[in-house]
Amino acid sequence: MKKVYLSVFVLSALFFNGCSDDFLEVDQTETISTADLALFNNDEGAKSFVTSIYSKFLDWNMSSFSWNGMSSIASDDADKGSSPGDTGTDKDLMDALTYNASSISVQEVFEAYYQGINRCNQALYYIPQLNNADENLRARLIGEAKFLRAFMYFTLVKCYGGVPIVDHIPNPSSEADRVMQLTRKTKAEVYAFIEQDLNDAIAALPDRGSYAPSERSRASVGAARALLAKVSLYQEKWQEVINNCDAVTGYSLATDYASQYRVSGEFDSESIFEISGIGSSPAKGIQGYSASQGARGAGGWGWGFNTPSESLANAYESGDTRREATIIFAGSTLYDGRFVPLTVENPRYNMKAYSSAFTDGWETDVNIKYLRYAEVLLMKAEALNELGQTSNAIPLVNQIRNRAGLGNTTATSQADVRLAIWKERRLELAFEHDRFFDLVRTGQAEAAFAADGKTFVVGRHEVFPLPQKFINEADGLSAQNPNY
Repeated sequence: MKKVYLSVFVLSALFFNGCSDDFLEVDQTETISTADLALFNNDEGAKSFVTSIYSKFLDWNMSSFSWNGMSSIASDDADKGSSPGDTGTDKDLMDALTYNASSISVQEVFEAYYQGINRCNQALYYIPQLNNADENLRARLIGEAKFLRAFMYFTLVKCYGGVPIVDHIPNPSSEADRVMQLTRKTKAEVYAFIEQDLNDAIAALPDRGSYAPSERSRASVGAARALLAKVSLYQEKWQEVINNCDAVTGYSLATDYASQYRVSGEFDSESIFEISGIGSSPAKGIQGYSASQGARGAGGWGWGFNTPSESLANAYESGDTRREATIIFAGSTLYDGRFVPLTVENPRYNMKAYSSAFTDGWETDVNIKYLRYAEVLLMKAEALNELGQTSNAIPLVNQIRNRAGLGNTTATSQADVRLAIWKERRLELAFEHDRFFDLVRTGQAEAAFAADGKTFVVGRHEVFPLPQKFINEADGLSAQNPNY
């Protein structure tokens, strides 16, 4: 009988040997018959292909230890934390900006996102064949898969610069497909690919109000618009930022900033796209996300990594409610009555990773907020200001400040408003995996890292190195990033 490949991927041979994706309970290198595919030729079967993509975000290598190392510990918002002698494999290197192409974090994030892209490509290949599934549902699911693939490539291009574009399930006997997987494209080509996926997603996805409560974590047209605005922000396409921000409708700022990071604030009026961690067994949460960041030592409950820096703690103005909502301070009592004694090893911990109900659980109920309406306002403000429409940008900044319990900004000039927006991004989005990339894209990195006692090497640290294993396998098809 004819066979169809569920997961054939040169990069999987390089990185993922012995690490099954558990996709549809089939090992990555196995095949199923076309007759078996008929088992998925219905609405639930079609959904399962896309549900498997969302499930990838719960994995350790996708959203947890290494990702925190690259997106947070490497920034000036966080320190390695933990105990001085505990390197966390390479988190001390991430903290000091002394990582290299063989660092575990660099490799794990790269492989995780290509595992996710592989799942997207499987969904995009198989769902159109499921003709017994509802036609409108299939169109929506394809939109979700394209949104998620765009999200993954956006992460990759921010981290590594140009990367290979794998836009279909590779044929293991095709030399062209082997070359495709090992040849990095330019940043411009990757961004163009992301934009096409997002435009396709926008055409296919519904408003979030169209989803049943049980499907509220699925991507909506608002999420695709917001992500496209962010992709445009990174390319300084200012008018496109504004246009897409204006198209993100039906959202509003949560009244209480802190509520967004508790179970009661999941998928609230401000949430545009977040990764759902459910908690408790057997329901699945994000592997080790809370545990690796929890307070360490006597009276604690976790590993103590990714601790808020003194620089971040000191950046908040007096009365800014975001400070207590972002940072757990040793010697303080948390919102649920838990006391954090001074006997813990670090003075500060990440409140946004804290689970009240499953505090020391490996898989907790903590969600990761990736796109919020507050960021839409800040993106629009930044674009307006860069286009010289500073007076229109200021009220948007004030919405963010006022919600945090602060008065209006005193900035009035374009230059001062630019700095005010950048500061609000830091405080508003702290520990939401943006700070390192914001510093790079805005040109603040060298000075900001110097102020935090770190050396940012211009011409090197704007991107992370491609994993050395990938460079070895590419064998000349892809070159390493400069100065690694």
